[in-house]
Amino acid sequence: MSSKYVPVLQKIYLEQVVPELVKTRGYKNKHEVPKLSKIVLNTGIDAEADKNQIADAARDLANIAGQKPILTKSKKAISNFKLRQGQVVGAYVTLRGAAMWEFLYRLLAVALPTIRDFRGVSPKLDGQGNYNLGVTDFTIFPEITVENVKKTMGLDITIVTTAGSDEEGRELLKLLGMPFRRTEPVAAPKTHAA
Repeated sequence: MSSKYVPVLQKIYLEQVVPELVKTRGYKNKHEVPKLSKIVLNTGIDAEADKNQIADAARDLANIAGQKPILTKSKKAISNFKLRQGQVVGAYVTLRGAAMWEFLYRLLAVALPTIRDFRGVSPKLDGQGNYNLGVTDFTIFPEITVENVKKTMGLDITIVTTAGSDEEGRELLKLLGMPFRRTEPVAAPKTHAA
């Protein structure tokens, strides 16, 4: 008997999130329940970067994602930005399946809580149920050794869901453990006029 490995967060999704969404949203079919389809990690690389910096950025992104990134190149030359055609300007990784669930679990359980003065992430989605998150310093991930980092870089994380609306996508991510910032206004304390 072979037991197939199921990531922790995927198990939580199947056992807790799906029944909760069916109960609250009233889906008639389990295939209507929104799910994650992919996570895309993207970073930019300076136009003045040499081969060593490009290799370091690709190595760090590979350590974070667990798979080799694809280097993106400029399509045309822009002299104001000192950019030549075919020059490496970024790197990205698309995660699906078990790798996607593992990365999201590490992001929610380990990386985001290590941000100093962390008060939650923005609750805004893109209008189609997908979520974009910008990380200014990628050293929050435990896979990165700070001693080897010569230049810090930012990271764009796009979580693509099958949700039809922002409300469905937000509810899905909230049940998975996304620490959204509270949006309801805090009641101001009443003051008595003298």
